[in-house]
Amino acid sequence: MLSRVARNIYWLSRYLERAENTARIMNVNSNLLLDLPKHIRLGWEPILEIITSSEQFHQHYTIADEANVARFIIADLHNPSSIINSLHHARENARTIREIIPREAWEQINSLYLLAKESQANSLNRRHRYSYLNQIILSNQAITGILAGTMTHDEGYDFLRLGRNLERADMTTRIIDVRSASLLPDINDQQAPFENIQWMSVLKSLTGYQMYRREVRLRIKRQDVLRFLLLNLKFPRALNHTLQQAEDSLKDLPRGKEVIEFIQSVRSHLEATHPEQLNQDDLHEFIDEIQSNLNIIHDKTASTYF
Repeated sequence: MLSRVARNIYWLSRYLERAENTARIMNVNSNLLLDLPKHIRLGWEPILEIITSSEQFHQHYTIADEANVARFIIADLHNPSSIINSLHHARENARTIREIIPREAWEQINSLYLLAKESQANSLNRRHRYSYLNQIILSNQAITGILAGTMTHDEGYDFLRLGRNLERADMTTRIIDVRSASLLPDINDQQAPFENIQWMSVLKSLTGYQMYRREVRLRIKRQDVLRFLLLNLKFPRALNHTLQQAEDSLKDLPRGKEVIEFIQSVRSHLEATHPEQLNQDDLHEFIDEIQSNLNIIHDKTASTYF
């Protein structure tokens, strides 16, 4: 397989996963408005920190309110991580490897981009935003299903899985780091019961609420949520699971020993640290370290194959 083709498959899956995860986060944050008392201000600035950065946003906007943040994250072409830009890059990568992926997958990716672009005005209206973002999520799920069910599971599919799982790992750590610390900046001791809603939103951002409830049948607690999202080996968006899947993807590829050994060391460190027992500052520092390690995994993959 040509390095160019491997790179395009890898980035195709990363951009699709990024668009889907961004849509999930925006939907959950919009719905959270309905769950909180009116006197608790919902922070939109943390959403920028999860997906992009406040610095990029404030180069083009002055106020981080709902309308501006929604526009910047969903449809703004100045934001390289916006949903529209992610789908555009996914489409361009798919277009250059049309002979590698199933035709149905290419048609679905192309249709999703055109639909998202033509209907983007709906995303700026709270009334229509949920259906717009949900359509992006469901279309991405359909693409994932088409690729899993019709694409030959050879080296190309290994790069597809690798990109998808590294992107999931990156987004899971971002959500836990930023959301757990600053999603509800105005909560005090009298409003502590709303912390339950906060951690529920973290789970819902990763579509993990129902799976969490199946495994943990007690009241939602910080330690249990962190243990589930960071250490679980069976939930598809848990950090440990995504690293395991990335490791498995590399086992069938040539020259993957160095990257595999590094991923194994990251997983060993993750399991030995017991991150659910860390306080917020230590957890932030630990997740920063994990994020750096994810970047190293990407760099090692790029230098080896691309």
